[in-house]
Amino acid sequence: MKRALISVSDKTGVVEFAKGLRSLGWEVIATGGTMKLLRESGVEVINISDVTGFPEICDGRVKTLHPKVHGGLLARRDDPNHCAALRENGIEWIDLVCVNLYPFRQTIAREGVTIDEAIENIDIGGPSMLRSAAKNWVDVTVLCEPADYACVLEEIGRCGNTEKSTRLELSAKAFTHTAEYDTMIAAYMRRQAGLNEKLFLEFDRVQSLRYGENPHQQAAFYREAEAVPYSLATARQLHGKELSYNNIQDANAALQIVREFDEPFCVGLKHMNPCGAATGRDVVEAWTKAYEADKVSIFGGIVAVNRPLTREAAELMKPIFLEIIMAPKFEEGALEVLATKKNLRLVEVDMTRDERSRRQYVSVMGGLLVQNLDRTTKCVTSDMCVTAAHPSESDLADLNFGWRIVKHVKSNAIVAVKNGCTLGVGAGQMNRIGSAEIALKEARAAGASEGIVLASDGFFPFDDCVTLAAEYGVRAIVQPGGSVRDADSIRKADELGIAMCFTGERHFKH
Repeated sequence: MKRALISVSDKTGVVEFAKGLRSLGWEVIATGGTMKLLRESGVEVINISDVTGFPEICDGRVKTLHPKVHGGLLARRDDPNHCAALRENGIEWIDLVCVNLYPFRQTIAREGVTIDEAIENIDIGGPSMLRSAAKNWVDVTVLCEPADYACVLEEIGRCGNTEKSTRLELSAKAFTHTAEYDTMIAAYMRRQAGLNEKLFLEFDRVQSLRYGENPHQQAAFYREAEAVPYSLATARQLHGKELSYNNIQDANAALQIVREFDEPFCVGLKHMNPCGAATGRDVVEAWTKAYEADKVSIFGGIVAVNRPLTREAAELMKPIFLEIIMAPKFEEGALEVLATKKNLRLVEVDMTRDERSRRQYVSVMGGLLVQNLDRTTKCVTSDMCVTAAHPSESDLADLNFGWRIVKHVKSNAIVAVKNGCTLGVGAGQMNRIGSAEIALKEARAAGASEGIVLASDGFFPFDDCVTLAAEYGVRAIVQPGGSVRDADSIRKADELGIAMCFTGERHFKH
């Protein structure tokens, strides 16, 4: 008679699984709480202590760490010496192990959990049984996920045992499960000890992608274990074709800009840079201003708003060719309007405010760069002014708007703004004056000749940007300051009657 050992923390489906094994003629061994549940559910089970001849001790810390368990799992059926050793020591085979582990992740996720509580939720016997069974996969079936119970029962019912290919797959899953578990514990204990010379990452695949940045590159999308807001990894796609690698990159960039604003806001984005962004009384006004800011570049772009998308806004967006529209919610009327466009992706994103520190990972050849995300953005205030001229209240509002946008533009970055709307965006130039020229020429082409404010992600190394700004009707500038030639820029601004604020904080984005 074949024997199964069941010891699970997650009891999902375990009663039905054990009943299924018993109906197929298997004996079932169980431990502690699992045994109690199965017996209460009418399943005939053998107590693990009756197998080992030794009681559970140390509050259950020691119950399966015994030769009669691991000998029955690890002994090879095709090795006469192994078989003889089991006979001589009165050890019986164990043909299947069903184990899942103490809830360590859930424990350390609780607010205020102590290290003592965490330690008590480190499973020792469970991983040991999984690894023993997984090592001997040729003869032993190992399960660590309730999702696999049904297919295992079906195969045993059909074939008398699991298929060898199934056992190999389940072995790989078990080793993955214990590796992830040990990594999680190691990462937690290293944090407690203040060690940081190693980095452990855990990501699960969301989907395989058709290709990467270019058709000849393979790609996939993975998500980290913890769900976070403003993330494509946990967003819900309501309509449209599958997201591509470049779609995900662009959409992520758009969401990080949206996160900056509490008031109704809309951003259009192309190639990871904003091409039009605006605040408004509502989502309709924000979209209208953002679209008017650059009707050309928005073609084939991505749009994100931070308010539920209304039918009225959807009607305005529908005639424009867009790749993706993202919102915290799509009202029923908006979905009805936009779902007529077969390929348009409509994505609902959790936009809950969350100020917890997050890390950013960037791969380089043979290595990984890690930094905290650039989450904080200083409010531009009048006391930051370094010039004789001071910004008006409306100027300050635009300086703050521009400052929150320019941090998300590729460096060197310059943004021209008026009335809570971008007029021109200069991105990624090799010198700052080049970015300023692009932004200001775009502003002039849009019909703006005065009342413009300018935002720069980095300091001005020379006074040329201030001189150029005056030629295009700029009346206020915000920049980090910090150049050895700051005095030149301040002097030039005073000569030209431009107000200039130094935030003392740069926002490079490479």
